[in-house]
Parts: sequence; C-alpha cells; structure tokens
Amino acid sequence: MTVKRPQAMQEFLDAITFAADRCVTDHNAKVSLSKIREALQTPSKNYDEVGTQLPIRDNLEEVANPQCFHRPELRHLIETFLRLEPMLTWRRRSGDMSCASENFADGHANANIIGPGGIERRTDVWLGVTLLAPNVRYPDHSHPPEETYLVLSNGAFCHGDSEWFEPGIGGTFYNSPGIVHAMRSDSTPLLAFWLLWAGTK
Repeated sequence: MTVKRPQAMQEFLDAITFAADRCVTDHNAKVSLSKIREALQTPSKNYDEVGTQLPIRDNLEEVANPQCFHRPELRHLIETFLRLEPMLTWRRRSGDMSCASENFADGHANANIIGPGGIERRTDVWLGVTLLAPNVRYPDHSHPPEETYLVLSNGAFCHGDSEWFEPGIGGTFYNSPGIVHAMRSDSTPLLAFWLLWAGTK
C-alpha cells in the first residue's frame, strides 16, 4: 500500500526544499540537500500528529508573520510552516549547556518535524526548527550528521573556529559532521530551520 503524507506536511516539505534550492550556495550543503530531497520522495509509515506547546511559542507571532517576508519562496515557506505547526511537539534541549545564557531554559524550544521524535519518524533525515526568545544564547553543541541551516530571522551563529556571523533572513550555512556550533538571538526572536542528512549514501 502506498503511504501518503498529510497534506500540510507535504506542502511544507515542498516549500522548504524549494526555498533551500533558492537560498543555499555552499557546495557541500547542496550535495547534502540533494540526498535529503531524494530520501523524502519516500514517506515514512510512522506518524505522530499530536502537538505539544511551550510558552515560548508565543514568540512565533513576532518572527513568523508571512507579510514580513519579501521573498515569495520564504513567505510561502512560513505560511506552510504555520499550518503544520499545531502538530509539532516543542521541546527544551537536554544535556550539555556549555556557554548557554542564564535565560536559556525558558527562552528556547526545538521541534523535530522529520526524524527521531518528529511528526514523520525516520532515521535518515532530521528536519526541524529552533525558536529563541530575544537575547538568548544557545549552548555549544555538535552531532555526527552534517547539517544545513536556513535562517528566517535576525540572529548570529558560529561554528568551528569562526567568529559570530549573521546570515540574515534567507541566509544559509553548512555544518560539517561533528563541528561545534551555536546561535544567539538579538533584541528580537530567532527562527531557524535545520536539515540534517543522517543516511548512508
């Protein structure tokens, strides 16, 4: 039997892969996204559409207003994300909190959309979103899969030995496997999508 995704999920995946194609310039990120796109052609059979909210979710109203995005592909991405968002389970990070700001615990949330703990559960693709309240510093962290960020707000990032940099709205960057990286918001909330390739090919 053919597995069919919920419409809201498929529309979001179409929107984020299209936006990433338009925004990503790094060669390694392009290769990674090509693998992700190919893998997502086959939906997983495992679904969980019961969402869980956290108080920080209120920051979405400021940072995810479609009318604030001038590029049509980003506006459409946000519109599809907002339709999917009630299904998401927002979670606080656990584990090492090295270099995190004191307000980090209540000032952040992550939601897995695709992958372990996501709406569509699978192991080869991890696709999710991070939301930071204003003036929050995310802890230094790393993970084995390579990762591409698509940033939808103001905010700063660092990875490896780099200084802090600001990709800007629609900005992207690539994290090689195992590289230490972090992010921080300024006086406004931060919203960023991350796409990780954890497959074998």
